[in-house]
Amino acid sequence: MTHRRLPILVAATAIAAALAIPGVASAHSGPAGFVYTETNASTGNSILAFARSADGQLNSIGSFSTHGTGTGAGLGTQGEVVLSADGDWLLAVNAGSNDVSLFRVRDSGTLAFADKAAAGGTDPVSVTTHGDLAYVLDAGGAGNIAGFRVHDGKLRAISGSTQPLSGSATNPAEVAFSTNGKFLVVTERAANMLDVYAVSDGRAAAPVSSASSGPVPYGFAFDLRNHPIVSEAANSTLSSYRVSGAGATVISGSVTTGGLAACWVVVTPNGRWAFDSNAHGGTISSFSIASSGSIALVQSVAANTGAGSAPLDLGVTGNGRLLYVYLAGTHTVAGYWIGSGGTLTAISGGPVLPTSASGLAVS
Repeated sequence: MTHRRLPILVAATAIAAALAIPGVASAHSGPAGFVYTETNASTGNSILAFARSADGQLNSIGSFSTHGTGTGAGLGTQGEVVLSADGDWLLAVNAGSNDVSLFRVRDSGTLAFADKAAAGGTDPVSVTTHGDLAYVLDAGGAGNIAGFRVHDGKLRAISGSTQPLSGSATNPAEVAFSTNGKFLVVTERAANMLDVYAVSDGRAAAPVSSASSGPVPYGFAFDLRNHPIVSEAANSTLSSYRVSGAGATVISGSVTTGGLAACWVVVTPNGRWAFDSNAHGGTISSFSIASSGSIALVQSVAANTGAGSAPLDLGVTGNGRLLYVYLAGTHTVAGYWIGSGGTLTAISGGPVLPTSASGLAVS
């Protein structure tokens, strides 16, 4: 695109001001980013893709088959659909057909199916990536994690990467890489445990399991210093941890959200703010994150999503300016501008999703 040179100070100031004000679109008319979810339909799973305009609105750009099947209902876990750090690849679990799908992300945000591989277990519910690595969490049977490399558009299973959870019937909720890729963490809701796996040459070592600070550890996200910020659904609290080869050590233990059923967690790209969705209370809470990994409640109700809205999956844009949340009660995706102090300002409207939809990946 060719740009005409503008008068230097006046034009630059005007553009900067426009970009700094939520809801004011820039002169660029193309999409500012993308949002993805999966239908999780038992008759055939698909990824639903949406282009994000500069004012935060989402517009459908297509549905793309995973060539697998879902369960026909939301999975109730975090990380069902994820983007690679460079935004080039999207991975999604197929919990009904026990496999995971890989897509190439085109510049337009549309998807090109690349590959599908057996998940290494049954009932895959969460997937995570770091570099060319991907790990899948399988909740079926005794549960396990299994590793893959993304190479030449293919998912290649890593020999010796499959590892168990802490025991059987643990009801795991999420697997995720630490920011530096040296560790994997799994939350176990029924066992009230966090499993930490050291990763070397792409292979996960046996888990070291540590007790959760509070009951029912659920979703989590890492800050920039490899501290997982973990929700605890039973008492609607959040805790932060330090992870090492010795397991997980509590930094801030069970800080209340003031809501009901804290489940999904997201951290802003600058590592300063964490948000959790309180599924039973219809609210989103905000927390500040210190460099030490300690957390503090900022706003118990940073956003009120409405009675019966059931806020679940969360995603933050790569520029840190917008938060999106899937509202299972209304089957819609709501958007919020993130202010400088971690405040949230609602965007009107949002796409309607199938009742079985699950997961949210945002660029």
